[in-house]
Amino acid sequence: MAFLAAVAPTAAERERLLPGDDLVPRPDVVMDRAFDLPAPPDRVWPWIVQLGRGRAGWYLPKAAERFLPPSRRALRHVEPTLQHPAVGDTVPDWGGRDARLTVALLRPPTALVHTSVRGATGLSWALVLRPATGGTTRMHLRLRLAPVRRRRLVRTGGGLLDELTVAALAAGLRERLRDRPGGA
Repeated sequence: MAFLAAVAPTAAERERLLPGDDLVPRPDVVMDRAFDLPAPPDRVWPWIVQLGRGRAGWYLPKAAERFLPPSRRALRHVEPTLQHPAVGDTVPDWGGRDARLTVALLRPPTALVHTSVRGATGLSWALVLRPATGGTTRMHLRLRLAPVRRRRLVRTGGGLLDELTVAALAAGLRERLRDRPGGA
């Protein structure tokens, strides 16, 4: 379970207001994840803005990506053509052919917030970067959902899936940042 503990937010992080919290003001479910990255926010930001299906992918570590067909593997470099998102842009997502995330807020190099609607459920997904000691970054992700009919199921089953995918994302991002020490 150390794999999952690596994405556990502190109590202070769970309590902190994040950009985009107002987009789903009374959530039925909130999932917070946080982890450290070995580079400052301005080096992490280019990797964050290019996330997405059909874009740079979701950054699994090499050990996991080797089981994927090459066309489904995430980029291992920063792609200049994916570096200029704007509020209102849509990003393809998993969860169905029409699943999309919409860029709702951009504060380079510290905050990117997406929104989406899945069935009757609205969501916001904040990715927030904070400078940490030694030139590193603390990345905080918050998913807010409402309305949610089966809250317990979403908190447990969805929460476990979220925790696993964020832990894999954290490992993949760390690997990419370490492989490219001189820049993005």
